[in-house]
Amino acid sequence: MSPVLAGVLQLLALIAALALAYRPLGDYMARVYSSDKHLRVEKWIYRGIGANPNTEMRWPAYLRGVLAFSAVSVLFLYVLQRVQGHLPGSLGFSSIDPDQAFNTAASFVTNTNWQSYYGEQAMGHVVQTGGLAVQNFVSAAVGIAVAVALVRGFARSRTGELGNFWADLVRGTIRILLPLSVVAAIVLVACGAIQNFAGIHEVGQFMGGSQQWNGGAVASQEAIKEVGTNGGGYFNANSAHPFENPTPLSNLFEIFLLLVIPFSLTRTFGRMVGSLKQGYAILATVATIWVGFIALMWWTEFAHHGPAFDIAGGAMEGKETRFGVGASSIFAVSTTLTSTGAVDSFHSSFTGFGGGITMLSMQLGEIAPGGTGSGLYGILIMAIIAVFIAGLMVGRTPEYLGKKIGTRQIKFAACYILITPALVLVFTAAAMALPTPGNSMTNSGSHGFSEILYAYTSGANNNGSAFAGLNADTQWFNSTIGIAMLLGRFLPMVFVLALAGSLAEQKPVPETAGTLRTDKPLFTGLLVGAILIITGLTYFPALALGPLAEGLAS
Repeated sequence: MSPVLAGVLQLLALIAALALAYRPLGDYMARVYSSDKHLRVEKWIYRGIGANPNTEMRWPAYLRGVLAFSAVSVLFLYVLQRVQGHLPGSLGFSSIDPDQAFNTAASFVTNTNWQSYYGEQAMGHVVQTGGLAVQNFVSAAVGIAVAVALVRGFARSRTGELGNFWADLVRGTIRILLPLSVVAAIVLVACGAIQNFAGIHEVGQFMGGSQQWNGGAVASQEAIKEVGTNGGGYFNANSAHPFENPTPLSNLFEIFLLLVIPFSLTRTFGRMVGSLKQGYAILATVATIWVGFIALMWWTEFAHHGPAFDIAGGAMEGKETRFGVGASSIFAVSTTLTSTGAVDSFHSSFTGFGGGITMLSMQLGEIAPGGTGSGLYGILIMAIIAVFIAGLMVGRTPEYLGKKIGTRQIKFAACYILITPALVLVFTAAAMALPTPGNSMTNSGSHGFSEILYAYTSGANNNGSAFAGLNADTQWFNSTIGIAMLLGRFLPMVFVLALAGSLAEQKPVPETAGTLRTDKPLFTGLLVGAILIITGLTYFPALALGPLAEGLAS
């Protein structure tokens, strides 16, 4: 079987699996966030944290809940790393340095999971399971909660109430993420992923020396790493490591896991606003971009420019022979179009254009289909922009889902789409202008610039994948990428929740003959175009200096 055909068959199998899960999971999540009943274990949690789950919140109160919970999480995870050397189960590892502890705490709380350390050589069992794995669950639940709050803003009228953050957080964790992760962990163990609390042990003799590995609760953390679009691996090699991702079947299953909630949330959206067609329109948009980017990646990575490519069947450098070019390309596009950041190949070794595709995938705002929750509210912001553009074309006040998109709403949406590019470009420019950060680059020229651009793109967009080659474990990169992750996560949430509150206060606008039909293919095409054009205009100069220049020179 040719490598291209193998990749196509895997993509078709993946699409079929996502299609089977789309309706039941999407409807289930809609019921979870629409129910007024609480499970017994949820009631215990509410009593423990002193929250009343039945109290409705306006957007400032909802935002305060998000920020307060996240701030406490950052502090807890930071302290846990700083005292690791004194904890049982530390495997003899010392406490984490302050700058790296800050970076890691910011990373996992923001659902970024950027890692400037070797997991198997730095983090013991307590930090891995009691700190990092816990944040994998709750940071994903926070993202879904904010997305649901925005959906309620569209669905409700003449009220500023968006639900209860604490109830949304607990339900997302207990009813959605935890059950899915348990099932996923069992499947991964069956595929060969490890799950234990073993210490460090030698695995053999190599060139006169021994190689050491430590065990860990890898399968369970791998499950929520993908289900919650987190991406932080137990081992430095991430999903290229056989302990995390042992077989081609587990590789395809992990891609399914990181896509299933973001895709299914489009149906949840349609169900909650009372129009499944609206959900299908959003689904068609994100699916078009996802499949299109996979096709582009295959075109760049399968291209034969010499005998080495012919023999290998594509650009195999940096890719696992277990997976090949086809599966590695699907994984790379899926992990960067979501906010996952897990890798089963190393993006720095992709062709110049291939590396550019992974960067552009993140720079789109990770909305095709995006992260758990963050992808949905990101694509809805872009839908508002597209509706506004269409309104300008025909001279009508733009409307979306029965809500007028006025000056206030457009200001919130505009601020949302400007924050992340500003963070990426300003920090990249500063790193290139100052003398010290440049010393961390392994490569010079356009590829070296791509290393820096990719790092800040990954951090500010809360992706977490690395281009490799860049030594990010320095005070400069730990601090600045940590700041970019925090600002890139929580500043957009401010405008999302403010927008949700302003929409919920409106009364519904009746549909007329002049209303733009946002459930039709025409709107899907408009939305795809708006996403690509806005992103292209924003990032094109930076991409031209990095991956485009490298690709044209090769």
